[in-house]
Amino acid sequence: MDGTRSWNWRIWIGFLLTLVAVASYALFVFKFPITRNVPWVTYLLFAVALVFLIAGLRRAFGQPTANRGKVAGPTLAILSLAVMAFFSWGTLVFSRQLPASKEAPKVGEKALDFSLPDTHGKTFTLSELLTTPLSATGKPPRAVLLVFYRGYW
Repeated sequence: MDGTRSWNWRIWIGFLLTLVAVASYALFVFKFPITRNVPWVTYLLFAVALVFLIAGLRRAFGQPTANRGKVAGPTLAILSLAVMAFFSWGTLVFSRQLPASKEAPKVGEKALDFSLPDTHGKTFTLSELLTTPLSATGKPPRAVLLVFYRGYW
């Protein structure tokens, strides 16, 4: 070997993925209701970043004469973990500030009757849904699943 150590790109990729995860939440993920309250895409990117950081640290300390990163590795890993922890803490604090939905029915509680138009413009009521027989069985349904998208209408 000529004495030069190879660049440990895994550590840098892990750090950059951490920054990309936070930036992606701020720029893209926050716009969609499915990922706004629970930023699972960001957490997934954090997990991939951790894999790269761990692989880079193992490489740096496993073969220190062949690979660089004994100083940059722990520094970038600590910075990445700090960013991940701060982001997770921030989303936890933010989600606790969401108002409680006191008016919504609880699981198993009977909902008040309502009427809404379907996709063809025909109005139907909850009581009609519970009394109209299903085409497959000829029996009326025993329950109706209501999904509330709080704040998105």
